[in-house]
Amino acid sequence: MPAMETPICDFGRKAVDFSLPGVDGKTYSLADVRGEAGTLVMFICNHCPYVKAVIDRIVADATSLQDQGVGSIAIMPNDTATHPADSFENMVQFSATHKFTFPYVIDETQAVARAYDAACTPDFFGYDAALGLQYRGRLDASRMEPIPDVRRDLLEAMSLIARTGKGPAEQIPSMGCSIKWR
Repeated sequence: MPAMETPICDFGRKAVDFSLPGVDGKTYSLADVRGEAGTLVMFICNHCPYVKAVIDRIVADATSLQDQGVGSIAIMPNDTATHPADSFENMVQFSATHKFTFPYVIDETQAVARAYDAACTPDFFGYDAALGLQYRGRLDASRMEPIPDVRRDLLEAMSLIARTGKGPAEQIPSMGCSIKWR
């Protein structure tokens, strides 16, 4: 499967609202996950080797960011008819296995992924307190193979946004599997 990279950050672009069903039986909107210091919207899935390689670091960083007033949500955008490993039932299992501390929701129509211009999994959108985009980059440099003591790009960027309202000027794109569009 070919790797995709995310486009550069469109600073200030406003987050798009949504109403999506979560693996916990609740429906989530942007207001439900919005943090007082920032919001992280992530597009991930269960089957992508890029996501699988970093999911525990994603959970650890999102959990750490909660203490800084940053809310997080993970959205699964893939077509489950062609990729049954990403089914809702498998999402429930995936989130439980990796002890998600944030909502994991399904974008069955793919309308939310399209509205955000999501490109791949994982794809990270970091917003300031006013829901203006400040980060569209990678989790860290390790990609698919863990690198000891690697710089934690996403965590550092979101911490900066929580403190100052501004994301880093230099951002390195995220890389992952293309979204499986209908």
